[in-house]
Amino acid sequence: MDRRYYSVNEYYKNKYGCKVYKLSLSISNTCPNRDGKVGFGGCIFCSSDGSGDFAECLEKSITEQIESAKNKVASKNKNGKYIAYFQSFTSTYISPQKLLNALLQAADNSDIVEISIGTRADCLGKEILDVLEKVNKIKPITVELGLQTSNEKTAQLINRCCSNEMYEIAVKNLKAIGIDTVAHIILGLPYETSQMMLESAKYAQSIGVSGIKLQLLHVLKDTKLLKMYQNGEFDVLSMEEYFSILKLILENISPDIVIHRLTGDGDKKKLVAPLWSADKKRVLNSLNAYFENENVIQGKNI
Repeated sequence: MDRRYYSVNEYYKNKYGCKVYKLSLSISNTCPNRDGKVGFGGCIFCSSDGSGDFAECLEKSITEQIESAKNKVASKNKNGKYIAYFQSFTSTYISPQKLLNALLQAADNSDIVEISIGTRADCLGKEILDVLEKVNKIKPITVELGLQTSNEKTAQLINRCCSNEMYEIAVKNLKAIGIDTVAHIILGLPYETSQMMLESAKYAQSIGVSGIKLQLLHVLKDTKLLKMYQNGEFDVLSMEEYFSILKLILENISPDIVIHRLTGDGDKKKLVAPLWSADKKRVLNSLNAYFENENVIQGKNI
C-alpha cells in the first residue's frame, strides 16, 4: 500500500480526474436541539454560526453563494471543479420544497460536480429523503452526519439529542437510496479516552459509512464548552496526544474508508484552546513528519 491513508483528495481526484474544492454554503439557520424541538442551546461545542464559521451568507441565493465562494478560491483551483457543501447548522432542517429548490440551483451549476449536505440523523424524514433521492439522480450527493461520538454518555453530555439508533437508521436509509454517508467524529471530547475515540471510528465503520471526518475539539468563545474548560472540568489535547490518537484510529480502520479530514480550522477570533491548532501549516507539516516517522498506515492492524 503506497499511501498512508485514503485521503479525500485522492478519492475525488480518482473520481473526477482533477482537483476538487468544497464551497461552504448556507441554507439553514438553526437546529432541532437549538429551537426546542428536541433540545435547547445546541451542542455544547457549537459556535453561534452553527459550525459554519466560513460559510457564505444565508441571505444570498445559492447561485450567488456559489459564485462568491468560487471567487475566494479561484487562484487555488484553476480549471478545477467544486462541491457545493451545505455546511451551517442542520441543512435538512427546512421544508422539503426549500431544500429541493436549493439543491437544484447547486446541481444546475456546471462547475459543481457533487453536493455535500451537513445534517443530523433525526432530520432525514421520508419527504427529505425523497428530495435527496431525486437530486442524487442529477448530481451525486453525499450526506455528512454529525456523530461526534458513539458513546451515549458523552453524547448526552455534549447535548447531541440524537441516539445511536437514529444514526444507524439514517445511514441505512441513505444507503437504500444510493447516497454515501460521512461520519463526523470529534477527538478530545471531555472525559473520553483514546480507546473510546477509536470505538467511535470503528462504530461508524461498522454501520456502513463510506467516509470519516475527524475533528480536533476546539474550545470556542460563547459556548457552553468554554465554561466547562474555564472551570477546569477537562483539558484539551496536546498536538502530540492528538497525533497519537489519529495514528491509533487510522491503523485500526479499513483502508477503504475515505478520510475526509484529519483536523480542522477554528475561527481564530473565536478559538480559545488548543491554541497550537491555529497554526495550520505547522500542524500539517508536523503531522506529515509524525506519520512518516511512525510509519502510520491505514488498516495496518486489521
